[in-house]
Amino acid sequence: MFFIAPILGTITNAPVFGANEKCMKVIPINTADPFEDIRQNIAEEYLSETQHYPWIVTFSGGKDSTLVAHLVFDMLLSLPPMLRSRQVFFVSNDTLVESPLVVKHMRQSLAEILRAAEIFRLPVSGEITVPKLQDTFWTLLIGKGYPTPNRSMRWCTDRLKIQPTSGYILQKVNENGKAIIVLGVRKDESATRKASIESHQNLENSNLTPHSDLKNALVYRPIADLSTDDVWEFLAANDPPWGGTHSDLIKFYREAAGGECPIVLSQEEAPGCGTNSSRFGCWTCTVVNKDRSLQGFVDAGKTEFAPLIEYRNWLVDIRNKPEYRQAERRNGKLTFKSGKHIPGPFTITARQEMLVKLLEVQAAFGEELISQDEIDLIKQIWTEDILKQGDRR
Repeated sequence: MFFIAPILGTITNAPVFGANEKCMKVIPINTADPFEDIRQNIAEEYLSETQHYPWIVTFSGGKDSTLVAHLVFDMLLSLPPMLRSRQVFFVSNDTLVESPLVVKHMRQSLAEILRAAEIFRLPVSGEITVPKLQDTFWTLLIGKGYPTPNRSMRWCTDRLKIQPTSGYILQKVNENGKAIIVLGVRKDESATRKASIESHQNLENSNLTPHSDLKNALVYRPIADLSTDDVWEFLAANDPPWGGTHSDLIKFYREAAGGECPIVLSQEEAPGCGTNSSRFGCWTCTVVNKDRSLQGFVDAGKTEFAPLIEYRNWLVDIRNKPEYRQAERRNGKLTFKSGKHIPGPFTITARQEMLVKLLEVQAAFGEELISQDEIDLIKQIWTEDILKQGDRR
């Protein structure tokens, strides 16, 4: 049996965060390595002789995915080069409307992981998935006039998250016959997450579970039984093996008091996106009542994010105002439900106002919030919609 030597030090106390706390607290750390079994399990799974499918480590840059990345990277470093034969892919997702600070952290962290992997000659590569141009948030909202997402109409998750990353995974499945998705999900995250994990049975004599939606993709959850305190305890006591520290990550949670929106691979996992338990996500998210993470950054002194909050709140405010919505759906038909008229997309005038205001926010913020390619496609869609409306008259 292969054994990985413990890497944790003998720190007696370390500052960490509780699940819903802004303030730091001190949790005693045992001198014995509480992660020894997990390390052993990860190594055994990687070295399995029953299959040799590549690993796909989903990396959002949040605490849980960072812990998994840390443990996997540690494991690879601990192996003799001749045993590092299984390819490991790190995949992140950028919806293109991520909270700017969070996406910068994710991209920087992934770059550091890949740079260190190259130096150590580890079998690691990475990818950041993004939505197709025709499926971006701005193309659908400002271009086609889709109503802003809410709990009953969450069109964003599938197009921005599920399709891009699932497509990447299926590509690896097609290339290798199967692939193993390494997820940083935990039962302790929520009752819903616990029920979801426990509803999927591992294969016999295996730590792997068939993915519910992605054929020939298997799921491995190495930290499923850890508590939130376990996660913070480890990250506070151990610098990442790719260099640097976890201090920026800890600072994010301290300032925003939020959890991260995870990598979402199926509709079953979609409820975790845009809920109060996952507050690091899209700055445009209108599913939640209030963007607590961005507000947390503003409260911490990062006032440049205030215009983003104001714009997002304005989108929420105009959603159901009749003067901003067309009577007909995009197919030109009127829709009724239970005798009540269901309005269509935002009017062309409303969409034009959205773009003008967004460009004003972008100028004030000083960083790109919408690409020129999106703007060009949006204007093309407007032209086509105006011509269609003229034909129907």
